[in-house]
Amino acid sequence: MKMAVKVLFYWPNIIGYFRIGLVFAAWAAFETPAVFVPLYSLSTVLDGVDGWVARRLGQTSRFGAWLDVVVDNLSRGMLWSRLYEWGWLVSALEWCVFVCNHDARGDRWKDSFTSSPALIRAIMANGFRTPLGTWVVSGLHCLPLWLYGYQRGLLSRWFYLPLWIQAPGTVLLAAGRLLALTVEMWCIWTHIGFLTGDDPEEKKKKN
Repeated sequence: MKMAVKVLFYWPNIIGYFRIGLVFAAWAAFETPAVFVPLYSLSTVLDGVDGWVARRLGQTSRFGAWLDVVVDNLSRGMLWSRLYEWGWLVSALEWCVFVCNHDARGDRWKDSFTSSPALIRAIMANGFRTPLGTWVVSGLHCLPLWLYGYQRGLLSRWFYLPLWIQAPGTVLLAAGRLLALTVEMWCIWTHIGFLTGDDPEEKKKKN
């Protein structure tokens, strides 16, 4: 019991709690870009910081891995649902993948697709810390924020980006998000296999 309580106060998890506060603050300031963008961006940056802190301090935990994805899905789901009427579909997909991965594979889900197709393995190799994985993660995290900036003209007014740069930027991030979609669909498909006893990863373990 003491160990369980101690995990709650690991530094990476404290960062996660802080990120939740940032997400709700950003949600409240959605119509004020000068406040929303820094709050949302800080939460996104801290997503990388908490993982680094966890590895640095040896404070990795199943709870921390779970919390990290929950906060990610909460922040992106909030933004997608506020951007578009259909945005909740993106959020629903991400929550579905979250349930599938953590139900079947637990906190080590990133490293559990060794029998997957080459593209899936290339994206997920080393916990997404590869050029292809970075592209996918950028699509996941940055595309909705980029679209927020485009909708409100911030890309032009704040960063002075001409349309000939904004358009390729959108395409590049959207392509990364579509690559993420291939991984998400594979996760759901393999989870169906897990439920029906036809998961290739489980068969590999047994053999």
